[in-house]
Amino acid sequence: MIKVLGAVLIIGASTLYGFYRAYLYAERPRQIRQLIHAVSRLRTEIWYGSTPLPAALSKLSQLCAKPLDRMFLVISERLQAERTATVHTVWSETIEEMWGQTAMKQPEKEALLELGAVLGISDREDQLQHLKLAQTHLEHEETAAKDEQVRYEKLSRSLGLLGGALIVILIY
Repeated sequence: MIKVLGAVLIIGASTLYGFYRAYLYAERPRQIRQLIHAVSRLRTEIWYGSTPLPAALSKLSQLCAKPLDRMFLVISERLQAERTATVHTVWSETIEEMWGQTAMKQPEKEALLELGAVLGISDREDQLQHLKLAQTHLEHEETAAKDEQVRYEKLSRSLGLLGGALIVILIY
């Protein structure tokens, strides 16, 4: 009886892990798409609204879903609270702290860090060009993430179940 319970637990745990990995493959393109919309909205706020960066980021946090909403809100709050800190410092520290909560990978992180390095240090035209560049970069990453999702989502689920079955067979 204990062997059967152990086998069920092993298969169940590995299957759940496979489903979790599949969830991450599905979540990544969605979060990148959300990030693209956020960058586009930030461009609009800077160009048409002439909104200060902390206020624009606060608005973005209200429009985004988790975990990006929290990231933009924290950046906005830190910019308002720490008047002497640079945008680049606050931006990069917050992204480094909160990146583990996202399903995104290193290329998206690098695009955001590069964007944070130029926000707030140049004129409006230059910032708009950098925002457009970041948006283009993220669109390419979204395409790659969708390809990965198609390729690996179903595979992850199957390997989770089959990996658990293999472990059970090898143990017993």
